Amino acid sequence: MLIARSVFRPEGVARHYGYVPHEYVGIIFMALFGLSTIIHVGQAIYYRMWWLFLTACLCGVGELVGWGGRLWSALTPDQALKTPYMMQITTTILAPTPVPYCGNFILLSWIVTRLGPCYARLTPIQYSIIFTSCDVAALCVQGAGGGIASSANTEADSQLGSNIMLGGIIFQSVAILVYVALASDFLWHYRKDIPLEPKTKTMIAALAFSTLVLFIRSIYRIIELAGGWHGRIIETEVYFDVLDGGMVVLAIAVINLAHPGRLLGPQRPRLPVSLNALLPLFPFPPSRARYSD
Repeated sequence: MLIARSVFRPEGVARHYGYVPHEYVGIIFMALFGLSTIIHVGQAIYYRMWWLFLTACLCGVGELVGWGGRLWSALTPDQALKTPYMMQITTTILAPTPVPYCGNFILLSWIVTRLGPCYARLTPIQYSIIFTSCDVAALCVQGAGGGIASSANTEADSQLGSNIMLGGIIFQSVAILVYVALASDFLWHYRKDIPLEPKTKTMIAALAFSTLVLFIRSIYRIIELAGGWHGRIIETEVYFDVLDGGMVVLAIAVINLAHPGRLLGPQRPRLPVSLNALLPLFPFPPSRARYSD
């Protein structure tokens, strides 16, 4: 039985994972990430949102590499190959970084610009610069930790890499909490004066959901890495499948469904009737999408 092989096999890839990854799980996640990534590429081209290539699309490709490593391990259960194991460890930790954090930070600055910077604690540029810088810093720290762990020849060096990655994820999680606090404060002050439009509500709800599931994933990763390479959490496959792979799939898929190109594309601002005559003097960029609330 697959379950018996996954839990009780002591040799082969189980020496690294603590279990043998299930083949069908790897296939399912590769299919889901592949489909979402293809859709994101098409949407990025259609709506001319090139920054999505460095966020959602990059995440999808990284996850495909990581889950490809897990599938490789599942297909060679009798061989204690370290390459696919370290490949999936590094990429599944690093790949989700651009989507929730960098991508969501950009969307927040976009929403602030659209609704009114006067309601925000920071300017749209400050939101983008501050939080994207935090994201890049966290990515560099996690990348350094992953590099040390993947090239380690001793248990001590491997644990050092793990601790560095843990520090990067904790820093990232703190940045998310600050981001959520500032976003909530902005929306609270805005809604006291002006009701949100339906499309803006949908985009904010999708953004909140994406941030929530990725924060859940970050908490799981913190607990996992804090327990060490042979802890109970890291050696339980279902936790990884649900709390890492599942959360990241939901995070990028919800942006496929509630896409900013469709919901937050360029629109003329709502001005008093007396100012409508001035609109031809300030043309807005055309969009391929049609907008109506």
